[in-house]
Amino acid sequence: MPDRDPSGGIKHRSHEISSDLSRIGARAMLHAVGLTPDDLNKPFVGIADMGSDVTPCNMHLHRLADAAKDGVRSAGAVPFTFGTITTSDGVSMGHEGMKASLVSREIIADSIEAVCFAESMDGLIAVGGCDKNGPGALMAMARLNIPSAYVYGGSIKTAEFRGRTVNAQDVMEGVGGYYAGELSLDELQQLERVVCPGEGACPGMFTANTMAAAAEALGMAIPGSASLLASDPRNLDLASEAGQAVFDALGSGIRPRDVMTRLAFENAVTLVLALGGSTNAVLHLLAIAHEAQVSLELHDFDSLSARTPYLADLKPGGRFVMANVDAIGGIPMVLKELLDAGLIHGDVMTVTGQTMAQNLANVRQRPDGKSIHRTSEPRSPTGGLVVLKGNLAPDGAVMKVAGTTYLKHDGPARVYDSERAAFNAVVSGEVQPGDSMVVRYEGPKGGPGMQEMLSVTSAIVGKGLGESVMLITDGRFSGATRGPMVGHVAPEAAVGGPIALIRDGDILHMDADRRELGVLLSDSELAKRRALWAPPPPNYTTGVLAKYAKLVSSASEGAVTG
Repeated sequence: MPDRDPSGGIKHRSHEISSDLSRIGARAMLHAVGLTPDDLNKPFVGIADMGSDVTPCNMHLHRLADAAKDGVRSAGAVPFTFGTITTSDGVSMGHEGMKASLVSREIIADSIEAVCFAESMDGLIAVGGCDKNGPGALMAMARLNIPSAYVYGGSIKTAEFRGRTVNAQDVMEGVGGYYAGELSLDELQQLERVVCPGEGACPGMFTANTMAAAAEALGMAIPGSASLLASDPRNLDLASEAGQAVFDALGSGIRPRDVMTRLAFENAVTLVLALGGSTNAVLHLLAIAHEAQVSLELHDFDSLSARTPYLADLKPGGRFVMANVDAIGGIPMVLKELLDAGLIHGDVMTVTGQTMAQNLANVRQRPDGKSIHRTSEPRSPTGGLVVLKGNLAPDGAVMKVAGTTYLKHDGPARVYDSERAAFNAVVSGEVQPGDSMVVRYEGPKGGPGMQEMLSVTSAIVGKGLGESVMLITDGRFSGATRGPMVGHVAPEAAVGGPIALIRDGDILHMDADRRELGVLLSDSELAKRRALWAPPPPNYTTGVLAKYAKLVSSASEGAVTG
């Protein structure tokens, strides 16, 4: 039997290694990595470092992990750094590699869980930057339910090109501009070389910033951390604070499931809706809630959207970036505005050991009416995302209405069974104003992995079709996507969802205000087509993508694998 925990209870899991005579071999290993006999009596905190030079979002994270280590050590615990993966959505965008992007979320969660479980970590800090880092880390924290905090790496700086401010969104849309004859090849290549000036995630309200903001609203990140530039030295201080916060949580017994409650998820969804955040937040928050054993469903996003004002004028659908929000008070300022309007819950616990209302009590800054509007004068009275349903998406589909006025469409279908085929159709001029593009067999199982369609949607916008062509898909979109784009159509084509039955020329109907997405076909016609449909063979029969396809759930359930 293990001896009593000599730390007084805060070595919730590691005390068996530290104090049981039968684990003397484990202690010998720990002495080899530098632990003293005194260290063995301190709690162990794992630091999952997603630093990687495969993407600018993560190239600087090692120094934040080091700062988190210093914070853990100063607080009185022992830090252990370990690596986990990241993929660059920007580099994988538009080719087969994008199929691994959503898969990487599961690998991140699984790998953090495996290390912390195997090494008996008492607490956890995860340091991430790119799109799947935050969701994967929060999923692992919810599974493990050991005191935890998420540290975000921050945004990249914007760049200047020919007198205007640009970011990665502009170069993606520049491809469509080139094929439309509005941009020369030389201009496009010049833009390519300057648009990403250094470290950090995409600067607008794209997926990484959306999920960093959601982590703050969930109470799992240090307040103010979501809006900083990657180059801002305050990031190091906040990473160190995370170390102290986790140590304090070990003493107070605050665990992730005490923080990530149903009311906390409502706060996170409300913030995402107010900011006009990425549609990917729907997938990720559903998945995190699943791991936290919290009931959250697709319709909750729509019901919360109906009462949440859209406050942000942020890219991709607006003019400003996250650094502009930071200059007027950051995410705490936005949360305070929502709290004062009675739109979020102030009595939920956070990783700081204080409630949301206590964290925000000293926030004095207010929206500037430019990058962020007051709740009394919103850009729109309802939120930036809507859930559509109908005979084309019986289980739902997601549309980002933030930044577009194109909220109703009726037009003939142009059907493509892959993202690449759809991209080629746009740049070749095959797609015409008024068309309804359908990109299918790109869902969680069918792709597998739900490719993002940024190459296609950017080409549509760049070709000047962004307010006349609708695209629907069982895949998903980048946070940089804008316009009448409908994703996460469920059930997906690979399992025989109605999207698999659409043919060229069928008239598709979308009405965002009425939450409708359908095809103008009778039930009997759909039944006839369904009788003739057969599932295609899987795209992968071995390896991680094949495993994922066998396990993954519907997008309407967060595309989780467990």
